[in-house]
Amino acid sequence: MAKLFRITTVPISVEKLLGRQLSFMNQYFEVTAISADREYLERVGAELGIKTHPIEMTRKITPLQDLRSLWEMYRYIKKEKPEIIHTHTPKAGLIGMMAAKLAGVKIRLHTVAGLPLMEASGSKRKVLNAVEKFTYSCATHVYPNSQGLYDFILNEKLGKPNKLKVIGNGSTNGIDTSHFDPALFSSESKQQLRKNLGFSKEDFVFVFVGRLVKDKGINELISAFKTLQSSNAPILKLLLVGPLEQDLDPLSPEVLSEIETNPNIKSVGFQKDVRPYFAVSDALAFPSYREGFPNVVLQALAMDMPAVVSDINGCNEIITNGQNGLIIPSKDTESLQKAMSDLMNQEFYQQLRSASRPSVMKYRQELIWELLKENYKSLLNSQGFELNINKN
Repeated sequence: MAKLFRITTVPISVEKLLGRQLSFMNQYFEVTAISADREYLERVGAELGIKTHPIEMTRKITPLQDLRSLWEMYRYIKKEKPEIIHTHTPKAGLIGMMAAKLAGVKIRLHTVAGLPLMEASGSKRKVLNAVEKFTYSCATHVYPNSQGLYDFILNEKLGKPNKLKVIGNGSTNGIDTSHFDPALFSSESKQQLRKNLGFSKEDFVFVFVGRLVKDKGINELISAFKTLQSSNAPILKLLLVGPLEQDLDPLSPEVLSEIETNPNIKSVGFQKDVRPYFAVSDALAFPSYREGFPNVVLQALAMDMPAVVSDINGCNEIITNGQNGLIIPSKDTESLQKAMSDLMNQEFYQQLRSASRPSVMKYRQELIWELLKENYKSLLNSQGFELNINKN
């Protein structure tokens, strides 16, 4: 059975980004997940039933730590001799692809799920461009997880066209429509959670799910909500589900204060299971500056919820404006406010809502996983590897 290494910078990506896809692949390949934080990684590995190997990596710029990570990665790859190495996230991509090439691994794959350089400028942009180009040069194949990212990589000349491929309709992992299903939540349970959150049955609740950082458009979201609620209070509510990260991409002090003091804004922090929070909300507000192919938007739609999204990669492929949601210009508070206001019109809202769940069926996980598995098989065949991956 061929060995498959899947590498991410931090283990939450193994758990949340890849999850049960790794268990599925483990039926056909000998899967090892490599990431930082031994304890967290081993717990996730045990839950998924896969092998793990910890190598410390960080999302920050840490040259000495990165060199140690590269050396450890190279030694482990040389020892285990995997047939395929598949990396995700920028730092894991850089270290993993470099180590794999140095170690002589023939199938080196990197998935691109969002590019920090899209929001960078000046010398920082040049450095990030160089890092991406180098990562792609070390890979044999590069998988942008949206058509928008594919086009961006070509336009910026970051990688060669013959290396690039979008798997299926996009998305790294697809959407589990049996897990994200509004039918799993009774009216009684939704009413109780609304009560626990301080929301009434009549409230119109916008939800944001993700990291509470500037890059996700939180400053604009809070500003738009604050203005909108002045004419819609007290029925308008905003639910924030995700961790506050003030180290790398902080929110403004004014926005932080508004989140803490506005009684119509409820911030519940990181939640392992976000489905109940979708279930008690009416619409997703997702004004992010950059994405690859955002799972949050797929999840919201699967939970029968229209979305307001920025006109950026991934979002503008999942949402069809005026059909299952609304698309607004990025970083445009006024447009965001208008779109949120439009969604509160019940007739228009119900029209968009009725198309939400059906629109994500082409991104079902089983389709994405099968396509990726067949892609692995094809690559192994091209290298003359004798396949023995019949499902048990």
